[in-house]
Amino acid sequence: MWKRARESVCLICRSASTPTRALLEPAQPWLGQRTFATRRPERPSRMVLSDRVARGPSSAPGKGGDAPKRPRNKPDGPWAGMNRTVANIDRTRSPPRTAGRDDGKARDDRRGGDKERDFKALKMQRSLSTVPYSLRQAVKARLSEIESFDQFDLRQEVKDAVKDEVLKGMTDIKPTPVQKLAISAMLGNPLKELRIRRKSKDALQREEFLLAAETGSGKTLAYLLPTIHALRKQEAEDENVTRYNERLQAEKEHRNGAPVSEWIEKFEPHPNAARPRAIVLVPTAELVEQVYKVAKTISHVAKFKVRPLSANYNPAKIQRNLYSHGGIDMIISTPHILAKIAERDPNILSRVYHLVIDEADSLFDRSFSPETGKIVDRSLPSLKQMVLCSATIPRRLDNYLDTHFPNIQRIVTPNLHAIPRRVQLGVIDVSKDPYRNNKLLACADAIWSIGKDAAAHDGPGGPGEIDVKRIMVFVNERDSTQEVTDYLVSKGIDAVALHRDTSDQRQAEALATFTSNEPLKITKEESEKRAQLIKSRRHLPNTKVIVATDLASRGIDTLAVRHVVLYDVPHTTIDFIHRLGRAGRMGRRGRGIVLVGKNDRRDVVAEVKESMYMGQALI
Repeated sequence: MWKRARESVCLICRSASTPTRALLEPAQPWLGQRTFATRRPERPSRMVLSDRVARGPSSAPGKGGDAPKRPRNKPDGPWAGMNRTVANIDRTRSPPRTAGRDDGKARDDRRGGDKERDFKALKMQRSLSTVPYSLRQAVKARLSEIESFDQFDLRQEVKDAVKDEVLKGMTDIKPTPVQKLAISAMLGNPLKELRIRRKSKDALQREEFLLAAETGSGKTLAYLLPTIHALRKQEAEDENVTRYNERLQAEKEHRNGAPVSEWIEKFEPHPNAARPRAIVLVPTAELVEQVYKVAKTISHVAKFKVRPLSANYNPAKIQRNLYSHGGIDMIISTPHILAKIAERDPNILSRVYHLVIDEADSLFDRSFSPETGKIVDRSLPSLKQMVLCSATIPRRLDNYLDTHFPNIQRIVTPNLHAIPRRVQLGVIDVSKDPYRNNKLLACADAIWSIGKDAAAHDGPGGPGEIDVKRIMVFVNERDSTQEVTDYLVSKGIDAVALHRDTSDQRQAEALATFTSNEPLKITKEESEKRAQLIKSRRHLPNTKVIVATDLASRGIDTLAVRHVVLYDVPHTTIDFIHRLGRAGRMGRRGRGIVLVGKNDRRDVVAEVKESMYMGQALI
């Protein structure tokens, strides 16, 4: 009774009735220490539900060697846990057994089996669709049957264009695996292994193909050659075009050899004017120029009209390319430009027989999907052949094709989703000395090592020349491109930032050097002169660097790039494949360098490196 009454008194009145020695005891230890047996037992804290949980089991002996009697806990009120600072966990009790788990799994958990091996490193690999290895091996066995372009049923002018223009100067001309598979299938002679996954009940009037092959394997020629062959064949069978050509020839004779460009606009329009029969869609203006360059080279011999449409051209140029009286056979465009034109003039897509969607995994993504879908819907009534092309098959694309195009034929190469062994992957641990989590320093040091190693050897022209190395640095965020570029420039490295905010002209100029197959070289005298002109104390004259996001990792044919630096660890396996695919293209060797910091997934990088070493697909 007295205890409860005392607790109801306020703290000031209670201290007045407390002996002086008790008040001074905590602050003046020299007055003497009480033993644990004579000290008043402490009241349990209201911060926790149990005093034993808060302080743990006591091992101090009490009277007679026994532990002191624990005071009775007061019941907690409804707001007792608001100021709690200690978790209500009793560590002396064993955790309850999880219901619904078998004994083996529970035993593995107690042994630590749910560490990294249970948390599989590449969960991001689930974004890729799996391809059965049985299909890979069956296709690989059939590829050896085709050894030359002459074995394809292509028109002779198309074969001559490949030998005399596209692959001019090459001695050993052989089609790549994806070209062997795709050209045969698109010409109507598919391999037996290329089965249709699923058929719908409705009979199709068009052919649908999915070309899936590793980066740098020649997919552009794989879909261009059969498409051009079909265009030339249809033109020869079209009576309207034949009669127009006869009238055009008569007009040429009447003009006494005057240039056609001077009077063609006054002549009657071609039957294919503003009505292209083939369309190639690519995601960026750089890819438009790249594919157009290959198609234009073939047109010099195969004789067909191809025009590009992209943001690099002004409206007047785009109008001339589309509405020329001379007609048009093929358009290479980005989805946004063509979709806007189709909204104003829907007849543009009224006679499309062949539709090619390059980099389909990007064009059917959220950023391009609305425009791509509009073009596909407008082209379907007249479409005879649709080709989707990609270096990866994400699950979202796989599900989309199963839903909208169930009859599509999947042409898959054996090395799909695998980074070639000719591309080596090195890892730099930025968390260790001498970098100490400074990725900028590690990136500059890696580039300097590449440049100094190249300077120590003679260039392709012999002694006195230095080979200029072209290096691509990839970052995850657009804001990081300029930061990394400025730092590399401050360290004497010739670097350029490339992202969506960069002007199209600047992008074209930066990529022109990297897409050229001609070797770059400088003499040692030129290197010394450049070093004197630049105020920086250190200068690396034999390197050119592009710092870019994934904008530059899709489809661009960077034949001259041998080194790729991954400043940031990619978010997905798809990005790994496309970024490392910028090096080692068309059978060349390459090297990738990954900068791994303290917050990066080391297990992801380790698993990718192991898969590359084993030559396995990243799935």
